[in-house]
Amino acid sequence: MQRKILFWGVCLACLSVIFGAFGAHALKNIVPTEKVEIFETGVRYQFMHAFALILLSFYIQQNNSSEQYLKKLRGSANFFLLGILCFSGSLYLLTFQTLCSFSYAKVVGPITPLGGLLFLLGWANWALVVWSNKVDK
Repeated sequence: MQRKILFWGVCLACLSVIFGAFGAHALKNIVPTEKVEIFETGVRYQFMHAFALILLSFYIQQNNSSEQYLKKLRGSANFFLLGILCFSGSLYLLTFQTLCSFSYAKVVGPITPLGGLLFLLGWANWALVVWSNKVDK
């Protein structure tokens, strides 16, 4: 399990660097400055939570506990992955709204706070799992 979490964390971190470079160089010529800032927010949160996935995989590796404990930690990984998809993904889509002939902002806009909620659930779940694990090494 931790190998999959590590894989996704590393891949999403790599994509963050690619997206960040694109945002810093090419995007400024395509969309207005305020849209670049929206894009950069998406990249920042994607990288933070990709890094969280990497840390979570190492935490799982160091805590070889019961399958139930590991299953609960998998929940945090899923929350982080869905959060990246919803939060950062919606911000990426909103960045390119000005390039489309139809407006999808009313559909995509409400997805961003859902992604933020998923991030919070991931962190809260991880904290709860750590707190509830009474085994000290």
